[in-house]
Amino acid sequence: MSKAFTKENDDADLDDDLPEEAAVPKGAKNYITPAGLRRLQDELRHLKTVERPKVVEVVSWAAGNGDRSENGDYLYGKKRLREIDRRIRFLLKRLEIAEPVDPKLQKNRDQVFFGATVTYVDEQDRERTVRIVGIDEARLELGEVSWISPVARALMKARVGDVVDLRTPHGIEQIEVLKIEYSDGEE
Repeated sequence: MSKAFTKENDDADLDDDLPEEAAVPKGAKNYITPAGLRRLQDELRHLKTVERPKVVEVVSWAAGNGDRSENGDYLYGKKRLREIDRRIRFLLKRLEIAEPVDPKLQKNRDQVFFGATVTYVDEQDRERTVRIVGIDEARLELGEVSWISPVARALMKARVGDVVDLRTPHGIEQIEVLKIEYSDGEE
């Protein structure tokens, strides 16, 4: 059968099945903390100097083993190589447009701005603490939220004691700001 009628994954771009990364809002800058910038640079360096060379070595070895259509090392290696290359391209683009903002240099420390660590209480008297960071560095499990997230937008420019409206999927909820701090995030 002609190869025109078969699906060859060997060189096809399989980026379509990978999740879409968070987009920077149109016209907005890609703000990032110095710690977040270092993490992205470290990840890029690791991918280029450690991960990619290892995978290239495995793919080269597997390619020398003959039939590539049933060679798991080769097929997985090529897929992993595409994933690594996609992530490298993404990191390069994001680092190129990154706008570092050091929270420690914030002069107006009574208000919530980018880089602030904010403690607030919701309507159910649950106290929460979030740190407002860049889109590419947000880690919810560590209490870091993107500056474009609903909670960060609600808190922006608020002061201690202010009650602000937070838009949630269940409607508008009021939250009260209890504490505002600025640090570099390298605790």
